[in-house]
Amino acid sequence: MGQAAAALRFAAQLYQDRAVTAFHGHARHDPVALLRLGPGRENPYPIYEQLRARGPLVPTRLGNWVTTSHEVCSQVLRERRMGVRPKGSAPDPDGFGLSFLEMNPPEHTRLRRLVAPAFSPKQMAGYRPRIEQTVHRLLDDAQRQGSFDLVSTFAAPLPIAVITDLLGVPNANAADFARYGATIGSALDGIKSLSHARALMAANAELERLFADLFELRRREPADDILSRIIAAEGDTIEPHELLPLCILLLIAGFETTVNLISNGVLALLEHPQQWKALCADPRLGAQVTEEVLRYDPPVQRTARFALEPMEVAGQAVWRGQVVLTLIGGANRDPLVYDDPAQFDIQRPPSAEHLAFSSGIHYCLGQPLARLEASIAFAALAERLPDLRRDGRVVRRNASTIRGPLRLPLAAG
Repeated sequence: MGQAAAALRFAAQLYQDRAVTAFHGHARHDPVALLRLGPGRENPYPIYEQLRARGPLVPTRLGNWVTTSHEVCSQVLRERRMGVRPKGSAPDPDGFGLSFLEMNPPEHTRLRRLVAPAFSPKQMAGYRPRIEQTVHRLLDDAQRQGSFDLVSTFAAPLPIAVITDLLGVPNANAADFARYGATIGSALDGIKSLSHARALMAANAELERLFADLFELRRREPADDILSRIIAAEGDTIEPHELLPLCILLLIAGFETTVNLISNGVLALLEHPQQWKALCADPRLGAQVTEEVLRYDPPVQRTARFALEPMEVAGQAVWRGQVVLTLIGGANRDPLVYDDPAQFDIQRPPSAEHLAFSSGIHYCLGQPLARLEASIAFAALAERLPDLRRDGRVVRRNASTIRGPLRLPLAAG
């Protein structure tokens, strides 16, 4: 009876929160609420412009702040007096933890330092051959099919194969891991329904079983992989209870961003035929395509920071415990920083660094790998499938923090 009552309370609160968000978004036209609803999932960029018109730092209905300013987002993300959780709080031990992504220093520093060497620029050179081999194997399959879904055939299997290989996860099933990634990525917006909560719990349980077996194996038989290096530091740099969240973070973050980077990029290229033709004429532009996609339609659209002490941001008093929501997707189209920011231009001259990988101490650890995978993928697609075209309706993920297609039907030949 206790569990049933708890489930009823959870459901009641969940659906009340959804109703309140829907009311404020649709009836009150609150832009922050709209970002969590259908309009924000389909196209958040007009909503960002509504917020931009209100100033560099805008109060929210919940008593916090939101910004689309590149300057303010950059300041907040770099500010050491802000953190990813309130001062003195700790991650929920019963929740779905994402390791140092949810930690402030010094715990964040300790765990990030443990895994950082695997994503160093020096390591990237050694990863290139296996990425290229995987790209061409997947494109062989796509060409044989003629019509295919970009996400399930190419954009997801590529980074899943790479990160599971680097971690040391054998016999990885791309469809299963893509499902884990979509489920966990959508949970960053909050739990949407009881079925969503059950799916998240199931994904967590499956990953827990997977890594429990791997931890046992690598304690007996170390190998040349990231997981073995983490296990070797157990009891020294990392505590046993920190192993699972860290490995889940490396796994999911190691492919989920890249899945959506590639998918968003192909969608943008095909929606701008002249840009696609330019890439096909010179596939060496793959790296420039990657940077423009990250600016124009980034996979991660927003992140938040808690004020750890009172401060001033953009001329406004921000009190301890208040949240500043940094809308990265809006900051990357700030007209004070980028000329014609709503235009997708793969030959855009370099200007300010985009914020697609955040900034400051939480700057994305795996960004060199994501950039390398995407650059190789875009170049290979242009070389091998220059007649690529849309072949059906795009289905978007039921998420707004993570942005990208769930299905993107294409045809070639």
